[in-house]
Amino acid sequence: MSLREKLRGTGVALITAFKADGAVDYDAMERVIDHVLKGGVDYLVTLGTTGETPTLSKEEKIALIHFTYEKAAGKVPVIVGIGGNNTRELVHDLGHYPLDKATAVLSASPNYNKPSQEGLFQHYKALAAASPRPLILYNVPGRTGRNLNAATTIRLAREVKNIEGIKEASGDMALCMELLRDRPADFLVVSGDDALALPQIACGMEGVISVIANSHPRPFTDMVRACLAGDFKKAKGLNDRLIEAYELLFGENNPAGVKAAMSEMKLIGNYLRLPLVPLSEGVHNRLKAYLAK
Repeated sequence: MSLREKLRGTGVALITAFKADGAVDYDAMERVIDHVLKGGVDYLVTLGTTGETPTLSKEEKIALIHFTYEKAAGKVPVIVGIGGNNTRELVHDLGHYPLDKATAVLSASPNYNKPSQEGLFQHYKALAAASPRPLILYNVPGRTGRNLNAATTIRLAREVKNIEGIKEASGDMALCMELLRDRPADFLVVSGDDALALPQIACGMEGVISVIANSHPRPFTDMVRACLAGDFKKAKGLNDRLIEAYELLFGENNPAGVKAAMSEMKLIGNYLRLPLVPLSEGVHNRLKAYLAK
């Protein structure tokens, strides 16, 4: 079965819960995973950007991978995020991280270095050769500073064995439509932008790897399922009620917004690791008012 079939629906890019002293809060992580599974998510993504992975040690990352496997066992697939801007180090990590139980590896494009399209191609080609699991590209130029063009993605999909999908978060609908037109038949394309998931699924994407599914899994997964079933009237009704949440959760920083919401829900403490800080008081108060509705 291809990833396009296995990962249809809603994946959740899990936050990493912290205690007041900055340590990973595994009791809170268990509550979060139970919450999203009960809310209907189709798979879990651990060590994504939403998990504040740039601030996690390798020991913490490995422990979180094992923890996620344990909580997801027999329930849903797990994707592990392994990305960065040092290709050689990532190749090493792909050979040493516990990936035997992962359905796939999600790898964000290199940040800061700003490689050319050929550099991006060679980076991902090297990772694909080293990865023991199928590789999902992650195009998020708002964070990386460099867009992965549709033509480069298609070239990777066609020429590099083991690259089987992409999480597309450029916000460029023309790029998305080109990608969906030209992709190989079994190549997975999912949205990386909650606010655009509805129109992108309408264009042909298989679903979304979501942030808001941490806090609002049931209405969001219901919206995605309605889209995939072609019931866009129902999907629009659900999505309309989430539009304000998209604005508030992403208004200052991700995951500051979703962590604030989840702290109000008593799932986690509202703690982030520097350089990230909690939502400003004004936005937090607006979020509280939204949740009260």
